[in-house]
Amino acid sequence: MKRCLISLFAPIALAACGAPDYQAPAPVEANATSIGEEVLANRLAEAIRIPTVSRKDVPDHNAEAFATFRAWMETTYPRTFATLEATEMGHGSVWLTLPGRDTALAPAVFLAHQDVVPVEPGTEDGWTYPAFDGTIADGYVWGRGAIDMKGHLVTLLTAMETLLEEGYEPVRTLHLGLTHDEEVGGLGAQAMAAWLEARGERAWFVLDEGGSMVLDMPLTDAPAALVGVAEKGFLTVEVTARARGGHSSSPPDRTAVGLLGRAIVQIEEHPFEMSLEGGPVGEMLMALSGDMDGMQGVAASHPGIFGGLIVNAMKEDDAPRAMLGTTIAPTVITGGVVENVLPQEARALINLRLHPRTDADAALDHLRSAVADLEGVTVEPWSAWSDAPPVAATQGPAWDLIAGAAASHAPEGTPVAPMLLVATTDSRAFAGVAENLYRYSPARIEMDDLSRIHGTDERMRTSNLPLMVSYFRTVLAGAGDTDAPN
Repeated sequence: MKRCLISLFAPIALAACGAPDYQAPAPVEANATSIGEEVLANRLAEAIRIPTVSRKDVPDHNAEAFATFRAWMETTYPRTFATLEATEMGHGSVWLTLPGRDTALAPAVFLAHQDVVPVEPGTEDGWTYPAFDGTIADGYVWGRGAIDMKGHLVTLLTAMETLLEEGYEPVRTLHLGLTHDEEVGGLGAQAMAAWLEARGERAWFVLDEGGSMVLDMPLTDAPAALVGVAEKGFLTVEVTARARGGHSSSPPDRTAVGLLGRAIVQIEEHPFEMSLEGGPVGEMLMALSGDMDGMQGVAASHPGIFGGLIVNAMKEDDAPRAMLGTTIAPTVITGGVVENVLPQEARALINLRLHPRTDADAALDHLRSAVADLEGVTVEPWSAWSDAPPVAATQGPAWDLIAGAAASHAPEGTPVAPMLLVATTDSRAFAGVAENLYRYSPARIEMDDLSRIHGTDERMRTSNLPLMVSYFRTVLAGAGDTDAPN
């Protein structure tokens, strides 16, 4: 996108553009602790060595590993598990509550998931160090879950443990939700949200994974702290094409397989709206505009004026385009069993990532309209779906705390920008029981390491760990002490 925007704009009088209206958050004073990098690296390595791999539709999969991990957490963070009230949410998920002195204040929720994805079979030899050995080498802790998200979990728990050791007693109730199945469905988070709902409680905010402190942001080639204020929803549909079967030597004009192929093409050629509306992309561009060159920076700082040109530029690349609207991804095709028999049905799965502008019902209507002229084709939901949760505020006390702490834990001068997460997190379960959902892990990470998540050679730089503890201490203490309005 950077190259595209530079080429799009001729010189324009700056006076005609107006002034940017995005307000950067003020840094919040850091609440650091003396716990060392080596101690934290060893804790993360120990956590990685417990292979808490989850499996879709099998809640008790790997129960022994999750029990071992729970025992490890209780041993490593004894004050946290002795002081906070633990509510079992099933299958290893645990909801920890530190009651505040003022029960009239809405609680704050901090999420972390215990589970990790498996290593793809056949790729084991591609790892520099075995995925579940938790090797500390070359300034990194290596292994599955180092970034996603045992590094987050270890430093969050360490932050709480060290605050409690100092006698911390919050004014506002704090909850830590440690889930067992974020990677495969999110039942643990759903149970936690239901717990709040059953008590008539509504959280002030939820803080989960998602955004990060990227050292080489592609749009600017500079550091940027990206705080997730929105994420996409999730919908998979099954497209079924039906036609006459029989011997392949005398096929009908339209076979089921051919009809399915035509349906997929028509769906892909009927994309969803792509725009800056209904999400945080415009504010993100304004926040990053100071690190963009020339007319690119002018355009990014005024998306209301240059929105159409910005959208056209972003549509040229896959990742920027995904931030502009609901995406369409055919992923699975089935049909037929032998080469000389015409199948009566052929099926495809198409995965949609729903932009906050588009709910599942509207998405289904959109897809069905694309194939309305194809007799024998149907489009139906294949599994449970989730609409995109509401976009969180980029003004107010919660944003000031979370984004302000991000600013104070980033390299000096780093912009803090709201972002749309194109994947999904546990936080979506709390959409009905929280004022705002935020997603941020404060590790300083390069794009190369982000690309290792769910892939080969996942790793966490050890120097990140004390910084992450400081960030979580800052937000935990700030949330617990504040008397901001609910």
